[in-house]
Amino acid sequence: MQTKSKLLLFVTFMLLILTAATIINISLNFRKYSINSAIEKSQMAANIVKDGLTAHMVNGMMDKRQYFLDKIATSNNIKSLWIARGENVIQQYGPGLNTESVRDEIDEQVLKTGESVQKITENTKNTVLRVTIPYKASTPIDNTNCISCHNVNRGDTLGIISMEFDISDMRSSGMMTILKILGINLLFIAVVLILINYYVTPYMKLFANMQDGIKKAYSGDFTHQFVSKVGGDAKIVVEQLNSLFHKMQETFGDIKFNLATFIPQGCVSSHDPLHEAKTIINELSDIYKFKKTIELDGSKDEVYVRIIDILKLKYHVGHFAFFEVNNLTAERKLIFSTEDETICFEKTNKDAKICRAFRTNTVTISTEFPNLCQACVATDINYVCIPFNINQDVSLTVSMTSDKIEEVELMKKNISSIRHYLEAAKPVIQGQILMEKLKDTSLRDGMTGLYNRRFLEEFIDKIMSHASRKKETYAVMMIDVDFFKMVNDTYGHDMGDRVIVELSKVLKNSIRSSDLAIRYGGEEFVVMLNDATDEGIQIVAKKIHSTFAKIAFDVGAGEVLKKTLSIGIAKYPTDADSIWKCIKFADTALYEAKNTGRNKIVEFKPEMFSGDNF
Repeated sequence: MQTKSKLLLFVTFMLLILTAATIINISLNFRKYSINSAIEKSQMAANIVKDGLTAHMVNGMMDKRQYFLDKIATSNNIKSLWIARGENVIQQYGPGLNTESVRDEIDEQVLKTGESVQKITENTKNTVLRVTIPYKASTPIDNTNCISCHNVNRGDTLGIISMEFDISDMRSSGMMTILKILGINLLFIAVVLILINYYVTPYMKLFANMQDGIKKAYSGDFTHQFVSKVGGDAKIVVEQLNSLFHKMQETFGDIKFNLATFIPQGCVSSHDPLHEAKTIINELSDIYKFKKTIELDGSKDEVYVRIIDILKLKYHVGHFAFFEVNNLTAERKLIFSTEDETICFEKTNKDAKICRAFRTNTVTISTEFPNLCQACVATDINYVCIPFNINQDVSLTVSMTSDKIEEVELMKKNISSIRHYLEAAKPVIQGQILMEKLKDTSLRDGMTGLYNRRFLEEFIDKIMSHASRKKETYAVMMIDVDFFKMVNDTYGHDMGDRVIVELSKVLKNSIRSSDLAIRYGGEEFVVMLNDATDEGIQIVAKKIHSTFAKIAFDVGAGEVLKKTLSIGIAKYPTDADSIWKCIKFADTALYEAKNTGRNKIVEFKPEMFSGDNF
């Protein structure tokens, strides 16, 4: 639509210039015509005056000349008319009437030079043309001989005739004419613009519509529908474009978006969607094979070997080092190196923060700035260091080196692709790290062997993320031993520990391998049942409740102690949108069980908890 606006603006501008030029030309010509007409009229009046004065002189009626002059002025619409005698006539006949004297410099100039003078005086109200014409001695054809009556030579100036004409009406008439012409031109411009807008707008809309479609096509979207009210060839073009885009969308348009879901966002970027799709397909094919392979690897170290093979075999990196970094301690461990020594100072392994790539979490390229990384000992070798974060605890660094600039340029081009593989390996490595952490005794309760609260705090988000991704459900049980404090107070903490240990055994024997049993603190336990039905939840809860209630603890002196449990249950995502909330709601249900008599199983209901305390 900007093109149409520019077109209309250009046409308007050109027509206005033409209008202005026309008006200026007409104004100048009209003014010239008005002045010339007034001058011609003055010359005619002067001739009449000359002939009339000559006749008065011949007939001896010079005393009546003023009447004659007044009549001439009146009949010819002359504002004022006067005559003045020349010096020779004054000497011969005297100065004449009082009105026949020289009035201004123009009269003097004409008497002196014998040349006519015209002068226009204008103001806001009127326009006056002043004409002064010399009256010269001559011997005309009618045999009226001025020399016979005057002591002058032929051609001498006998006097002057001065007239003033009010030509204001001509100016007013000219202005009206100009205004009419201007009005006609403006009307013409308006009509032209309306017609141009009427006929051009459909084409402009068509072009804008086509431009929108082409822009979408550049991004791989061929769903655009071309529309136009223009008939003829334009309509045929629109139909052909719609048909072409429809076919392109069916065969290609959806491919790019579908494939892009398998590649991390931002890894492939191109203004050409065809090239982008080809790149994504190639990347996807290779990464898929890589990922399927490492998913079956038994350890994190095996996955690292796969990454090293990719660097060697796919990208043909001749010199590189591969590090694993502990994000918590900043200690760095060399996994593999093609050289006996790396390009980094030895102290970098103890404090990875010295490494620029790790500290900034950005790719470090030595060619971008001299001595870019202060941890590098090499001065004659270029390097490309790629950091990659696996999780909060672990990150990786790939340090590639070369003394050839062209190899460094190739490394730079391969950075995004290498990161594709690291991104694909990330969840597998995370899983391996998780398995390693599960083996860590610090995540288990020393007395019961169950997972402890630290485990829950560290892995609940991962568990929830996995559950959300896999659309899995969890039932959370909050379990508490009724009147447990009395056991410790009456029989001692050793007996209390026995009760806790026996309860942990009941929990282990009552759940599946896919479920989790956690000692939450003191006599409180959390059980998380994975993908259990409502019926299955109740079966497990009742089994735990009844089994524990049957256990008899020998407290000495022939006395036996039996304890009961209170259990609160909440379900994810039925009762809450996070497992943490589920734990809170299960605790609320447990509180309800205790307040209503203990030794029971209570499922969470919304009316138990308003949410104000969460």
